[in-house]
Amino acid sequence: MGVEYKDYYKILGVDRKASHDGIAKAYKKLAKKYHPDLNPGDQKAEENFKELNEAYEVLKDGEKRRLYDQLGPNWQHGQQFQSGPGFDNFQFNFGGNTFSGGSGAFSDFFETLFGGRGAGRSGGFGPDPFGNFSARQARGRDMEAECAISLEDALKGGSRQISLHTTAGPKTLNVTIPAGVREGARLRLSGQGSPPAGGNGQPGDLYLRIVFSQHPLFRLEGDNIVYDLSLLPWQAVLGTTMRVPTLEGEVELSVPAGTGSGRRMRLRGKGLGPAGQRGDAFVSISIRSPENLTPRQRELWRALADDAGQTNHATAQVVTG
Repeated sequence: MGVEYKDYYKILGVDRKASHDGIAKAYKKLAKKYHPDLNPGDQKAEENFKELNEAYEVLKDGEKRRLYDQLGPNWQHGQQFQSGPGFDNFQFNFGGNTFSGGSGAFSDFFETLFGGRGAGRSGGFGPDPFGNFSARQARGRDMEAECAISLEDALKGGSRQISLHTTAGPKTLNVTIPAGVREGARLRLSGQGSPPAGGNGQPGDLYLRIVFSQHPLFRLEGDNIVYDLSLLPWQAVLGTTMRVPTLEGEVELSVPAGTGSGRRMRLRGKGLGPAGQRGDAFVSISIRSPENLTPRQRELWRALADDAGQTNHATAQVVTG
């Protein structure tokens, strides 16, 4: 199919004369609205987010914006655009080209104007008359790496440093973790991927895949966390109040009398996930027997058993054959 013109100003909701600060402000506002981590499972929001990133990638850069503005919406109909002084014999003609597929990060329209697959020029051309963004310029490969974070960091978000080993040597990056990020989410760091072959062009992007580090206290069940709590028999029988940990500090838990082993008690909204969509924390109860009983304690347990009519011991018979 043909390549569709994209109005980057319309996507960002700004005037064509908007300042750099105005463009940045509009991008930040819309990026927050459509961020995939705040709209889980919403394909439309994800597509809007990709378009926003593509539009901002062009309009934030003076040279890219100038080229985009000069070509305009009629680029696809074969209109030819004269180059600047010193390149009077060179022309761009983007009419009639067709492309298949997308790069994943940017649309075919972007790739056509600023390099990558499917780009082409008519005739044999020398230097790019519009600056450093040749229509045949390559883009570096995207890279992916794991970013292990604690459950507390996943809940609260925040900034952290990560160290990567690349072909060019070690690299330290500052990464902002969105609050409520889910395991498996991919964070895109623009321009932090592999450089293009020959070093002429834009680097690819780096995608950080979020994984959760094993927690010493909690088990994960989706967005829910589970804490195992052991009670002594009399605590389970008579009821008690216990302090139990959560991702945001300890809370008091009232254990009702007669609680049995295997029971789960829910702390609503104390799990993982973004605000308004958080999972729950569960306290899983088990009963542990007291060890190293004194003679007096053993006597009391025996008296309790006698009172409950549990003094008769069943005889186990081994059946063979």
